[in-house]
Amino acid sequence: MEKVKTIKRKKLQGIVTKLSSAMTIKVETENKSMHKKYKKVISFHKEYLVHCVDKDVKVGDVVVIEEGRPMSSSKCFYFVKKIWYSHKPD
Repeated sequence: MEKVKTIKRKKLQGIVTKLSSAMTIKVETENKSMHKKYKKVISFHKEYLVHCVDKDVKVGDVVVIEEGRPMSSSKCFYFVKKIWYSHKPD
């Protein structure tokens, strides 16, 4: 019996900040963690370039992205689904 190797891919939720090109969007994510010494909640923001073939994505939409095979030197994430619309859907 062969062992099947499962790859745990990172899934992130973020806001679309820019429509870069025909199949690329820029998504900003927010991570919160507590400072070990001072116990203050610190938020970190990071932007990812995401491969997206869905043409209905607009700036301000909340989306889910997933890590995958690199498309280029800067694109390693793929668009999964849209959670919230910033505009009225057709």
